[in-house]
Amino acid sequence: MKDDVLIKSNKYGITIYFNSDNSFEELLDDVKNKFQSAAKFFNHAKMAVEYEGRSFTEEEERQLTRAIESAAGIEILCIIEKNTATEQVHKKLLDESLEAIHERDGQFYKGTLRGRQVLESEQSIVIIGNVEEGATVVSKGNVIVTGTIYGTVIAGAAGRTDAVIAALHMQPKKLRIGGIKVKPVIGGSYSWAKLL
Repeated sequence: MKDDVLIKSNKYGITIYFNSDNSFEELLDDVKNKFQSAAKFFNHAKMAVEYEGRSFTEEEERQLTRAIESAAGIEILCIIEKNTATEQVHKKLLDESLEAIHERDGQFYKGTLRGRQVLESEQSIVIIGNVEEGATVVSKGNVIVTGTIYGTVIAGAAGRTDAVIAALHMQPKKLRIGGIKVKPVIGGSYSWAKLL
């Protein structure tokens, strides 16, 4: 049975796929439930959203946007319209925004880490992509991955035990926080790991 609402990461934020057979009211309820269960993962993020699978009226888009922001505590910067003239403008603005956030708050890495790649950061890091098997991420702060972790992720590398590792999906080789081995916890639409 396929999900009526499916959330996937993309370079600029998230894409939400909707079942075209369901009524708008059913989809709105599904969106609220899905994003409430994933609120800890999003952690007050600012992102762009793309809707796929069906079209909505402007009022329906407003209702969806309000529901997502309220349920997950995130700020939607814009809704990307697929294959339109405005799509490229939105993406350019989002690239500039990501660079500004990077300079202020921490590090962003856009792309998938592969093979024997090692990424080290003095600050918290958001990886917009996957961490493939054989790749390693080491951060003195938190590590957030918008895709799947297959490789090794170490957060709180300087001994910080309050650090968090979060991803949409986890099948890791190894996870460590503050030098202690941890296991992922599945929570709704996301996975996370932290010391209790």
